[in-house]
Amino acid sequence: MAASVCRVGSTVGRALAKARSPILLSLRRGQASVSYAQSLVGAPETRLTTLDNGLKVASEETGHATCTSEKNNGAGFFLEHMAFKGTKKHPQTALEQQVESMGAHLSAYTSREHTAYYMKTLAKDLPKAVELLSEVVQSCSLNEAEIEQQRGVVLRELEEVEGNLQEVCLDLLHATAFQGTALGQITIFNCPRTLTRQDLVDYINSHYKAPRMVLSAAGGVNHEELVGLAKSHFSGVSFEYEGDAVPVLSPCRFTGSEIRMRDDALPLAHIAVAVEGASAASPDIVPLMVANSIIGSYDLTYGGGKHLSSRLARLAVEENLCHSFQAFHSSYSDTGLLGIYFVCDKHQIEDMMHWSQNAWMNLCTTVTESDVARGKNALKASLIGQLNGTTPLCDDIGRHILNYGRRIPLAEWDARIDAVTPRMVRDICSKYIYDKCPAVAAVGPCEQLPDYNRLRSAMYWLRF
Repeated sequence: MAASVCRVGSTVGRALAKARSPILLSLRRGQASVSYAQSLVGAPETRLTTLDNGLKVASEETGHATCTSEKNNGAGFFLEHMAFKGTKKHPQTALEQQVESMGAHLSAYTSREHTAYYMKTLAKDLPKAVELLSEVVQSCSLNEAEIEQQRGVVLRELEEVEGNLQEVCLDLLHATAFQGTALGQITIFNCPRTLTRQDLVDYINSHYKAPRMVLSAAGGVNHEELVGLAKSHFSGVSFEYEGDAVPVLSPCRFTGSEIRMRDDALPLAHIAVAVEGASAASPDIVPLMVANSIIGSYDLTYGGGKHLSSRLARLAVEENLCHSFQAFHSSYSDTGLLGIYFVCDKHQIEDMMHWSQNAWMNLCTTVTESDVARGKNALKASLIGQLNGTTPLCDDIGRHILNYGRRIPLAEWDARIDAVTPRMVRDICSKYIYDKCPAVAAVGPCEQLPDYNRLRSAMYWLRF
């Protein structure tokens, strides 16, 4: 089924490319691309409705339809695998036939805080798409034989993940930075070998509650129609907890620490260094995003060489410091990780770490007006580029509703970015970076990685 659905999905993608929407930057020959200002003005309004049981319904009309249902993570990773093995109304074969008959694409993903089930389909098939999504979420067939089969699939995926050294390195970074808390658990390990059907049922009963869920849609969607469909198919989702025992997650504590997984047989070292960042709803999030854009990213395949705009990227080229690096900020409901991940030869680890921390110190002390202007432009381009299509739009809507309680429009992001000043970047970076204990993760031939005390001492400058 997967191949068939993907082929049909490509057809839908070509149809989406023909949609005349101002937010989709068309590259077709003979048609002028849309300017940044036009994309802000032309962005449609996101409409939000809350049902009586607390479930939120959000939509944005742009073209063809993508529909998503998002929930909290946990055993959700295992349930994500079980979702496509059939529901109480539609066995696996019938579910696959329903999806194929619409020429749709049904999939899911799990992050550290959310699980999303989404369907990409033609606008005329929205009612059926919502119906199938509601069944997948509410009526998953937890067959014992299927559970055992999917357990094997999960373990195979774990083996595949272990071959992705970037993912391994960042998972280890979370494990050491948030040790002893929920965020310190690697997502795929949330499905232990001993997980039983009753464990999944208990998880559904505890977490699949209407106030924790969002039904979002983007594309050729009428909001009133979507709300009506949500009332028909999701009104039965419970909003009450057994014994009024609403689960309260303990805050995630950051710990400055390190973890090294040395393997000299690997050709390159994968290193990540991070400090505690801002939560998703923090007002500090935008200055930190600008700061990350100033540091930027680099890969050996980039053109430009020593003329790249990022100072760290120019150094990487001139001094042959690394194969690639990327500044990142992972924001969660109550905390975040602000860091730099890089891949380099084992003999360049110390130099690359030195210049990475030096870039942080520059943000805290000497960032200039031109640096901030460049970072703002790069950030704006990134925000627009990430929303090129109904699927990322739909996902963005769902995450915004869960994190902020509303969809923050592009124009508001633009205003927040424009309000950032060099002084603000210096102050906010000093708050989160300067003289803070970092978390460090290293995978591969990492013998040359400096001692943690040296890394800690590079988090401030002796200045008079």
